[in-house]
Amino acid sequence: MNRPYTSVLAVGIGAVAGLRALAAPAVLAWAVKRRWIRLGNSPFATIISAKASKRITNLAISELIADKLPFTPSRLKAGPLASRIVSGAVCGATIYGVAYRPLAEGAVLGGGRAITGAFAGYYTRKRLSGDVPNLGIAVLEDALAIGGGIIIIALAAPTRERKPD
Repeated sequence: MNRPYTSVLAVGIGAVAGLRALAAPAVLAWAVKRRWIRLGNSPFATIISAKASKRITNLAISELIADKLPFTPSRLKAGPLASRIVSGAVCGATIYGVAYRPLAEGAVLGGGRAITGAFAGYYTRKRLSGDVPNLGIAVLEDALAIGGGIIIIALAAPTRERKPD
């Protein structure tokens, strides 16, 4: 991974976690399964692993569905916000671990940006849809979280050097 971009990637994956708590770890696990990134001896290797990718993905899909239900609590309530912060912190630390940088720094960046992402997503969605829930806005937010996560992982994946012919 390119070290100058590590902090930007940790912040970005944290923002994704702020939008959808399980999208960020699902995208990371998906990238590990496809060997785009290698976790090595990271303490998060068991949480975000190729073996766990199917379970995490299923949970992320469940979150995408549950988000549209009328009884789903606000992401700004203590429980949902805490889960986004933890997700952002774990994913930020994972990105830092891939780059062999201090995990605590990645966790702070990812967790902090998850807070920002949660508030930004909430107020943007509320402003765009007004008082009436709007499925289109929610799906757009899902696409932004998933697409943003994929872009971050693509940037985090090490570039392969071509061997001279």
